Amino acid sequence: MTDETKSLPILDLSRLDAGPAEAAAFRHDLREATHEYGFFYLTGHGIGDELQQRVNDTARAFFNLPEADKLAIENIKSPHFRGYTRVGGELTQGIVDWREQIDIGAERPAVPERWSEADYWRLEGPNQWPDALPELRTVITEWHDTLSDVALTLLRAWAESLGAAPDVFDAAFASDPSTLIKIVRYPGKSDPEPKQGVGAHKDSGVLTLLWVEPGKGGLQVEHEGTWIDAPPVPGAFVVNIGELLEYATDGYLKATVHRVISPRIGDDRISIPFFFNPALDARIPQLELPAELRELSSGVTRDPENPIFETYGENSLKSRLRAHPDVAEIHHSDLLARR
Repeated sequence: MTDETKSLPILDLSRLDAGPAEAAAFRHDLREATHEYGFFYLTGHGIGDELQQRVNDTARAFFNLPEADKLAIENIKSPHFRGYTRVGGELTQGIVDWREQIDIGAERPAVPERWSEADYWRLEGPNQWPDALPELRTVITEWHDTLSDVALTLLRAWAESLGAAPDVFDAAFASDPSTLIKIVRYPGKSDPEPKQGVGAHKDSGVLTLLWVEPGKGGLQVEHEGTWIDAPPVPGAFVVNIGELLEYATDGYLKATVHRVISPRIGDDRISIPFFFNPALDARIPQLELPAELRELSSGVTRDPENPIFETYGENSLKSRLRAHPDVAEIHHSDLLARR
């Protein structure tokens, strides 16, 4: 059931530069929005329309490539879960997601000599880039750097809003952050009703900045037992927290369940989530919240089907193995045998 009387709050990041009182008010609103909803719209982020349009145009160009060019970088060729996933190639809670996408992580060499230290080091490695569209790497690198700055600003504002030093999370992101960009296309599908674009889930990392093609709805956020529609707001990103901020605040901030409903036949939708996550071996600190906030903490969600780990790499590997069982079977069958 969808509650059409509710909508997500809208926060203006530029308030942080409007003087001490306005900055403090923004931090208060940020904390309240993510305590109550776990999601909000972000305006005033300074990311220009020209860059947003270039990213969208390049994403469209990628999905318009011949099938052979896309499959040349199919993710089953990557032990690091990078590259192109064809429609139906990803699962959420065991059900097929009706979308195609390319996954782009931090560009680093593989470190197989560290696989024996911790399983999650298998996620570290190079991306697969399409030879037929070299401009994709250029524009996504710019997008990554720009959004990383916005995400770090938000993370420091959250820290202060929770009574901690603004740099309390910095060490986890100081070297080798494990950012991830998904460039997603949801094709139209309805027979007779739209299908699962992405099934109900929580994000496994710290925070997500989501850019959605203007005018294209489909995202829904769970709130108090109902679903809230979250259509695009002009010029805004959708922001949500992941499981590691829930862990850091002992449940005061909640990673919120969300899903995407596919468009109807004859339409499609471009969506580009940017996942801002720390180094694979980073442990997110648990904050000592002020008493008035601690009283409102409900504890970290306990779900035997979805444990939340304090080390980001463990949390990420958990999600990748179950979302891409074909990649896991090809490259990591030994892990599956131990789980």
